[in-house]
Amino acid sequence: MKHVSFNKPGSAEVMYFTDSQLPVLTQGQVLIKVHAAGVNGPDIKQREGAYPAPKGASAILGLEVAGEIIELADDVTQWKVGDKVCALVPGGGYAEQVITDASHCLPIPKNYTYEQAAALPETCFTVWGNMVVRAELTAGESVLIHGGSGGIGTTAIQMASALGATVFATSGSDKKCQYCLEQGATVAVNYHQKDFVEPILEATNGTGVNVVFDIAGGDFVNRNLKVVAMDGRMVSVAMQRGMKAEVDIFRLMAKRIRWTGSTLRPQSIEAKAEIAQGLKQHVWPMLESGKMHINLDKVFAFNDVIAAHQYMESGQHQGKIILKLI
Repeated sequence: MKHVSFNKPGSAEVMYFTDSQLPVLTQGQVLIKVHAAGVNGPDIKQREGAYPAPKGASAILGLEVAGEIIELADDVTQWKVGDKVCALVPGGGYAEQVITDASHCLPIPKNYTYEQAAALPETCFTVWGNMVVRAELTAGESVLIHGGSGGIGTTAIQMASALGATVFATSGSDKKCQYCLEQGATVAVNYHQKDFVEPILEATNGTGVNVVFDIAGGDFVNRNLKVVAMDGRMVSVAMQRGMKAEVDIFRLMAKRIRWTGSTLRPQSIEAKAEIAQGLKQHVWPMLESGKMHINLDKVFAFNDVIAAHQYMESGQHQGKIILKLI
């Protein structure tokens, strides 16, 4: 099969195409013919050498796909050959075929194309697993979402809004802030122009937000603590502004803030399967009804994978970036 590879960490130009043997199924797995694959931040980090594949996972880039099941392990009963699915994969998405656990597949939502469906797994698993499961956001609460115009941010805004929460967001330009408002945010702050603390406190009458969904880290951490309400929660899902921060521990204590976080890829098969079930029950009906609709920014041909990575690194995108294989 044809797939993307690279011999050493570096810029997007280190990637090239090569052929390898087809992957071999083990118990509980399915083989998917890939029609489209999502491009995500962890793919960039892995290519740069900062996010190696976990033990036992494919070293090929790509964490989410949409396609058609073409082979099943003997013990898989919930799917059949020919089923059209989107799936979270532990690696190997930038390839013509990929293996994943059957419990990490979801049906392609009604009226979704392969390209649209490929935009769902990585972001939906990340947002649901962190914002809803770990931070316990519920209807009637409020949430601040950093990086609201990216793939994860778009999904988080739409999911929080669809669940009945009030959404605030930050992004890096006025254009991107307008996009966040269009996705469902009530207030969007351009963090290059102003500190987000005062606008968020003003918008919440000084009480702050129940949840901060943070992809920033670094110097945003203490500012997050200022806008979290009493007994609020903060969940860290990325560190785009740095992986270290000098934390105001007293503020954390005084407000009784719960600070959590996770990375998706190393989690157990069972943990990811539980997230998939939550998505199928709660989020997939919202996608099929139109209550949620994840935007695609740009679809690149598979052969243009270098351009797709360069585009993501430029920071211009609003929504998801997809590779189209078929």
